[in-house]
Amino acid sequence: MEEYEYNFKVKSIDPYINYCKKNNYIEQIVKQNRIVYESSYNDNLIARITTNNNEETILDFKNVNQNDDLLKISNESLPLKVDNLETVYSILDTLNFKKKSNLLRTRYIYKKDDFTFEIDDYTEPVMKVVAIEGNKSKVDQIYNEIKDMEDSNE
Repeated sequence: MEEYEYNFKVKSIDPYINYCKKNNYIEQIVKQNRIVYESSYNDNLIARITTNNNEETILDFKNVNQNDDLLKISNESLPLKVDNLETVYSILDTLNFKKKSNLLRTRYIYKKDDFTFEIDDYTEPVMKVVAIEGNKSKVDQIYNEIKDMEDSNE
């Protein structure tokens, strides 16, 4: 399925969380460890093993078709729940995927209608990232509303 997403680093996630709460988005908070693998044959093709709250582990794939500074348009697989990581590692090795990064973060997910904010507070590596995804026209509209939020201290 196609994913249309703006993704940008910020100094503070607080203004974006406050925006979501003020606008009645439904909140979910998840601690995640995500290991990213990149195809040796295609830099745009990645595999991700994500463990949520030290419990459920999922595998998914992403093929980034367009990657500008802020906007990414990708094809993303449906997530597959993983019970045997040894099998997954074997498959990734056979397909010649190489480990690219190991990320630790708290992800704040805010949903409303067919629109999602994913606000990430990374502890490894240390950074803060805001992503907005969903319907193209809605994503563009919300991005234009919030793009200067951090600068204006809203």
